[in-house]
Order: sequence, then C-alpha cells, then structure tokens
Amino acid sequence: MKIFVPGRICLFGEHTDWAGGYRRINADIEKGYAIIVGTNQGIYAQVKPHPDKLIIRATLEDGIRKGPYEIPMEREALLNEAMNGGFASYVAGVAYQILTHYRVRGLEIDNYLTDLPVQKGLSSSAAICVLAARAFNRIYDLKMTVRGEMEYAYTGEITTPSRCGRLDQGCAYGNRPVMLTFDGDRLDVKELSVSKPLHFVIVDLKAFKDTKEILAKLNRCYPFADDDIQKNVQEYLGLISSRITHEAAEAICAGDEKKIGSLFSEAQREFDKHLMPACPSQLTAPVLHKLLDYGPIQEYVLGGKGVGSQGDGTAQFLVMDEEAQNKVIEIIERDLKMPCMKLNVQSAQRIRKAVIPAAGFGTRLFPATKTLKKEMFPIIDRDGRAKPVILAIIEEVLAAGIEEIAVIVQEDDRAIFEDFFNSKVPIEHYNKLSQEDRDYVEYVMEVGRRITMLIQGSQEGFGHAVYCSREWVGDEPFILMLGDHLYAADSDVSCSRQLLDLYERTGKSVVGLEETPEEEVQHFGCVTGTWEERGNFLAISEFAEKPDIEYAREHLQTEGTSENHYLTVFGQYILTPKIFEFLEENITRNMRESGEFQLTSCLDRLRQEEGFVGCRMKGRRFDIGNPEAYRQTVLDFRNA
Repeated sequence: MKIFVPGRICLFGEHTDWAGGYRRINADIEKGYAIIVGTNQGIYAQVKPHPDKLIIRATLEDGIRKGPYEIPMEREALLNEAMNGGFASYVAGVAYQILTHYRVRGLEIDNYLTDLPVQKGLSSSAAICVLAARAFNRIYDLKMTVRGEMEYAYTGEITTPSRCGRLDQGCAYGNRPVMLTFDGDRLDVKELSVSKPLHFVIVDLKAFKDTKEILAKLNRCYPFADDDIQKNVQEYLGLISSRITHEAAEAICAGDEKKIGSLFSEAQREFDKHLMPACPSQLTAPVLHKLLDYGPIQEYVLGGKGVGSQGDGTAQFLVMDEEAQNKVIEIIERDLKMPCMKLNVQSAQRIRKAVIPAAGFGTRLFPATKTLKKEMFPIIDRDGRAKPVILAIIEEVLAAGIEEIAVIVQEDDRAIFEDFFNSKVPIEHYNKLSQEDRDYVEYVMEVGRRITMLIQGSQEGFGHAVYCSREWVGDEPFILMLGDHLYAADSDVSCSRQLLDLYERTGKSVVGLEETPEEEVQHFGCVTGTWEERGNFLAISEFAEKPDIEYAREHLQTEGTSENHYLTVFGQYILTPKIFEFLEENITRNMRESGEFQLTSCLDRLRQEEGFVGCRMKGRRFDIGNPEAYRQTVLDFRNA
C-alpha cells in the first residue's frame, strides 16, 4: 500500500494552539483558533505488515537513504527508540501508542521519497507521525477516522523529545483548509469549503531562527500576565488572532482573496506589535521583513506574513493567480536567492454527473417485471403526476444542479428507456392531451437529452453495475442513486442536494444515512463512526454489508442514535473516481461476495484511502423493490 502525507502550513493563528491550551489553568484566556492547509509537497511511503518488527527506511529531502532501522514490535523497545530523537523516533513513538491501545503486529515503512523541506515550519515531523498512524490504521484496518489518525500522531510525537503544538498534525486532513479550535485539552476541527482556487508562494528565508527560544519566551506570558508585554502577547494570541482568523475563514469560504491577503498583512503587523517585544532577538526578523517589503514583488502579491513560530524561517504570500505565482518565484529566487515552492488550494470539484443503475431483473416483483422494468413502475409524484419511478429520481438530481445522467441498463431494455425519454407520443394520443400535458411531453424529451444509456452486459452485482459507468464518468466525482428508491425531503432542500452541500463543504465522498431498527439492519448496508462539527456529519470508520444483529451490536453502535437503532445507507452516494480503481481490482481478481461484485467493500477501501463522511438525511426513503414496499410507497409518497 502506498501512502502520501503532506506537510502543513499555518495560514492564520500561529501559537494559538499552545496558548489556548492554557485555558486548563486560566479560563479567562481566549480560545485558540488557527487555519492550516496541507502543502503540495510531503512524504511518500510504501507500507506492508511485518510479523514482529518495525522496519523503517527513510529518504531525506536531498535523496540520501537512511536505515533500515529495525526495532522489535515491543512496547519497551519502541519507547526507548522514541526517546532517542530523529526520524525513526517519530515512527517508534506512534507505534508505541498504537501498540498500547490496539492488538497489532509489526510494520515495514519504506519512505521512498521526501520532497518536503524540513525544519522550515512545514511540520515535517508531524507528517512522519501521521504517516505512521495512517499506515497502522490502513494495514490493520483499525477503523480510525482522520481525526483519530491525527490524535495518535500527536500522542506519538510527544512520546519523543519533540514538544510540538496540537495544530501540527492537522496535515492529516490533506490539501483542504481546516479551522482548529483549541480549548484547554479539547480540540475541534472544521473543514472549510474553498469556493475558488487560492495560490500561495512559500519562501525559505535561508536564515536562522531559534524556535525553542521563541516558545520559551512566549510561554512565560502564560497562564497569567504580569506586565504589559505579557498582556500584549495574550491579547494578540487571544481576541486579535481570533477575530482575524474568523474573518479569514469567512473570506476563504467566500473566495475573497483580496480580503485574505489584507488579513495576511494585518496579522503580521499585529504580531510584530504585540509579540516582537517578548522575544526581540528572534522576532525582529530582519530577513523576513526585507522580503515582505521587497518592491519588485508588490504588484503581484495580495499579502504576506511569516510562518509557524515566525522569525527568520519561512514566509508565505498570497498571490493573484498562477501567472503571478510564477513571477513572484522568479523574482525572489533571482534577486534574493531564496528557494520558493508553490502551494495551490483547489476548490472542491463541482458534481456534474449522476449514475443510476437500472439493469437488475427485479426478481421480487416477478411476474410484473417480465413485462415492465421496475424502474418504469408508475408512481404518483408529489406534483400530482403519474410518472415512472426513474423519471422522479432523475427530476430530483436535475433540480439539485446535476447536468448529465447515466442510466445503467441491459441491452434488451435499452429501447424501453430510450423510447420513453426520446420518442414523441403518437399523434392520435398527443391530440387528446391538455396543453399542460403537451408541454410536459416536450419537457420529458428535454430531460432525455441529458441522459446517456450505458449497457451492463451481464448482471454481476451492484459494484459491477457502477463500474460500467467508469469511462462515462471519467476523472470526476459523481452522485450515485439507486434506481428502485424514491426520496422525499422534510424541507425545501432535496435529499440529493443535502449530500451535494456536504460534499462541497468537506471535499470527501458522502453517503446518505438514516436510522434503522435493530431487527431490520440485516437488510441494509450499515455504517458507524464519530460525529464531527458538533454532530453535523459522521466521519465514517466502518462499512458493513447487511450485518447480522450480533455483529451490529458489537461493532456498529454509534453515539447519538436511538436505542437499538443503527445508521444504514439511505441509497444515495457521492463518490470520487478512485472508487473505480477498487472495483476494477475486485473484478480483475474475481473477488466476489455472495457470487457478485459488490460495492460496500470498495466503499470501505475508499474510506481508508480518502476518508468518507455520512450525512444524516432530513427526509425519507421509499423502496419499490418488493410488492409490499411498492404498495406502501404508492400510498405514502404522494403526501411525503
């Protein structure tokens, strides 16, 4: 298995992680707030299990290979190595913490590439720790969320001589900005939606700063301030930084890069005013300020500031666009001989496509399905029209903003669907229709122009049906809807729109969820995990396909659900294109479940690789897959 973990850069809120931690002692101190984002550069590794050892091979930034380090997978040996310091100590510290809490064997980590500059405020040590936690999580399927990996990376790093801050391991969240809140020992994480791409330039000042001295001097200002200098430090790391960081979060979500740039510059001015007097030997930072004020770059940058503990270590600029980014790098490297790297934060890719599998035979509805596909069964929609189920599903996704739809069908059924969406009503029937219904005929044909029929040559499971859309989907995320389910929202926001909104906020694959009583859980895909953002969504830690009650009781209970209820799949998903890699692997290796290629195991792998979130749906799901369910849907859907 290959793993990549980026470095992280603090956009706003340096030092507020440890400052907010002092709320354990002094409740009058303001909470700490910081915004961080993963870098384009990072640490790459190939990992695999080992029966009884932790084996580490490292590649440094300059390409020099170190190791192998071989450590017995025993707590005492790991702890001893962790206390030594260095690359291997970080991995050993995390392994020590993992072994303390989980039953795992050993691990081989081959760090075959590192392109992340070290000791430049980009949290290279934290990236190593996250990589180790993620390797154990994925190899041994420990069911950790990204937040869990972050926590084990932190406890692993402080097992070593390092005394990192809590924000460093935020690199676990990758290249999406996250806002961290530090309240004593409590840490909250909120992912920020980026509405338009942001372009940064990160500059190695090629100078020196003493981080230990900076932290020592600033920590003297806590937990209680004794003089004006210490009060100023607490004021900046408290109310001033909190205001700037919250304004920056709003500007990032709004795509207001000019506002972000001005906040960069304001944050640096306030930092200098309030913190420089507490450690003037390190925070006066003449090299940093010479760069920030350098005339030839001013027309291209929107704002700039120091990074990390500040001082003469690293600087960051927000620039107008990619062209300005290249120009700033050219000027700085040519004139000032300072190495630069790019950092681009992309907005979440918009969902344009929907996939609806409709190739199943409909065995439970036989013999009706001998003459009519179940997706074409009639339903009275909430607009009062009698229409086939497939049209009601398609209308929902179109109303949510989807532009193109693929319906997966059998070759023999293709004509049925194409005839409905693409053929006019015979003239003798058309003349009998009201003008409103004639307009609706044209509307259905307009809908048909957005639909592509894809063929599933053989019916080999839900996963196989989804895989048939691979070429059509391409390298885009997409929404997946079941062809034999209808959905009714409890508000004006449709069920599919609820999923799309959560994807746009998190940038991760999303599945709709609803609570299901224990006696019915064996009929559905089931998930568990931990609630994020005060219960707004679920960070999923496991998918289980139609579990029995005993397994559900032991493994799938989720905090915040009703007694004897479990979270089951609602029938709507947003998936990244990586899902096709896992489906292809199963199909190529003929890895079947109950004789078919299923989707659930691939969803669980997608969870491990990229993270997966669940949306508790504000609405109802209506099944038409069996006679009783269809009868109830006909009765209830109209008024849902």
